[in-house]
Amino acid sequence: MKYYSFNQYLKDTFGCKVYKISINAGFTCPNRDGKIDTRGCIFCSKGGSGDFAEDVKLSITEQIESGKRRVEKKIKSGKYIAYFQAFTNTYAPIDVLKAKFYEAIKHNDIVALSIATRPDCLPDEVIALLKELNSIKPVFVELGLQTIHEKTAEYIRRGYPLEVYDTALKKLKEAGINVVTHIILGLPNETKADMLKSVDYVCKAGTDGIKLQLLHILKGTDLADEYFDGKVNTFTLEKYIDIIKGCVEIIPENIVIHRLTGDGAKKDLIAPLWSADKKNVLNKINKALSE
Repeated sequence: MKYYSFNQYLKDTFGCKVYKISINAGFTCPNRDGKIDTRGCIFCSKGGSGDFAEDVKLSITEQIESGKRRVEKKIKSGKYIAYFQAFTNTYAPIDVLKAKFYEAIKHNDIVALSIATRPDCLPDEVIALLKELNSIKPVFVELGLQTIHEKTAEYIRRGYPLEVYDTALKKLKEAGINVVTHIILGLPNETKADMLKSVDYVCKAGTDGIKLQLLHILKGTDLADEYFDGKVNTFTLEKYIDIIKGCVEIIPENIVIHRLTGDGAKKDLIAPLWSADKKNVLNKINKALSE
């Protein structure tokens, strides 16, 4: 079963392997600072999904250099993507965003920016800034949708309706920005059919890429409380592979699959424990897809 992997896309685009450096720019989130809520999404870690990001105390340039040192033995090309990962990376005054993004994009070894954010945090002035940056080097905007189903969205405390995603996607595409949509597989009470509907929806809506993320139960989250109360279950590896196969079957070959799974920080991972061995998981997924 063929699919267009992000690694292949990067080789096609830049002619070599490119490594992502996760940045923590010190932002927060409207789901944490009280604008929408103070508790965050039910699954979100205390690090705002930036558990593998560099030290927030460092400048953007220092974080890039630190990230380079971590992988310098693995990568020969010397080309990197600055991945603004932790929390909501367009949720700040425009002058702050501009300063941080420009510091990253001007770095000689950075070939692109990847900016993780919420669809409800993309006012027109921010989209104009992203368009400006995209004229210098490629910009990917990663939208945390997770699901198209409103009941699930309310349960996970996403904080915005589906039409907000639709509007953000349309505006970003009009600005020429490459959009990547995050979908979580295994959210409580969702069937396989529900998950496939979310994947199919975003593909037809016009996303350029998709990240398929296994639901993790992490320490310190409200989802962990639900798990220990017996209200939430997690996938077996076999079930997850079955879901992934269903997703890949319906994702058009021109849409880049940026991720087939994900791994939470081992120190915080409660379940499923099999997900901690990411290499083994990916090997088994790719074997199943090749059969």
